[in-house]
Amino acid sequence: MTTSPKMARGLTTTPKTARGLTTMNRIIRAAEVEFGRKGYHYTGITDIAQRAKVASGTIYLYFTDKYSLYVHLLTQYGERIRRDIAKNTKDLTDRGEIERVGLLSFLKLVKKQPHMYNIIWESLHINPKLFIDYYETFARRYKTQLDHSQEELTDMDSTVLAYALMGIANFVGLKYVFFDKKSDLEYVVDEVMKLYRYGILGLGQNKERPAGKGPTDAE
Repeated sequence: MTTSPKMARGLTTTPKTARGLTTMNRIIRAAEVEFGRKGYHYTGITDIAQRAKVASGTIYLYFTDKYSLYVHLLTQYGERIRRDIAKNTKDLTDRGEIERVGLLSFLKLVKKQPHMYNIIWESLHINPKLFIDYYETFARRYKTQLDHSQEELTDMDSTVLAYALMGIANFVGLKYVFFDKKSDLEYVVDEVMKLYRYGILGLGQNKERPAGKGPTDAE
């Protein structure tokens, strides 16, 4: 398989009616649950059809095969994350606040849709090109935003910075959304912002830490 997310758009048939769109969305949501719970290779079209309460043949009205359905879902994730962050940061001008709100938006989104992690990362084993395309697309757009804020940022390669920030978001999400589901996300993001502001060496940081507060002290 060499199909990229962009190419996979051609393997998806857009519904022409509201009823068709509703059915297609139900299939997508069912696929998300099945792929997230059992994995791509252990999920069959029949499993998805049963969860979506449609005939197996109905799925082929919208998707060429299971693979194109998976790629469509993966592409949707990237677009949904970027759209959600853009919506929540559109009125902000300070780069630090944009990063804070953007990270919090990401964490809240994946908390609502925990299958995202399983499905996105499984692409590395389904087709490595999907995995690469997903993160390269995200990084290119992130880099463009960072380039517009160069005066506020540390003087460094913006592609390296984009991937570093994406790495932080991914693994902070793994810990405090996927592993520790009751974490106080506001607290976690504020802790990450200390790293953003002062760097790993903490230059200029007041290192006094308030007692009795931790990431699992959710309200």
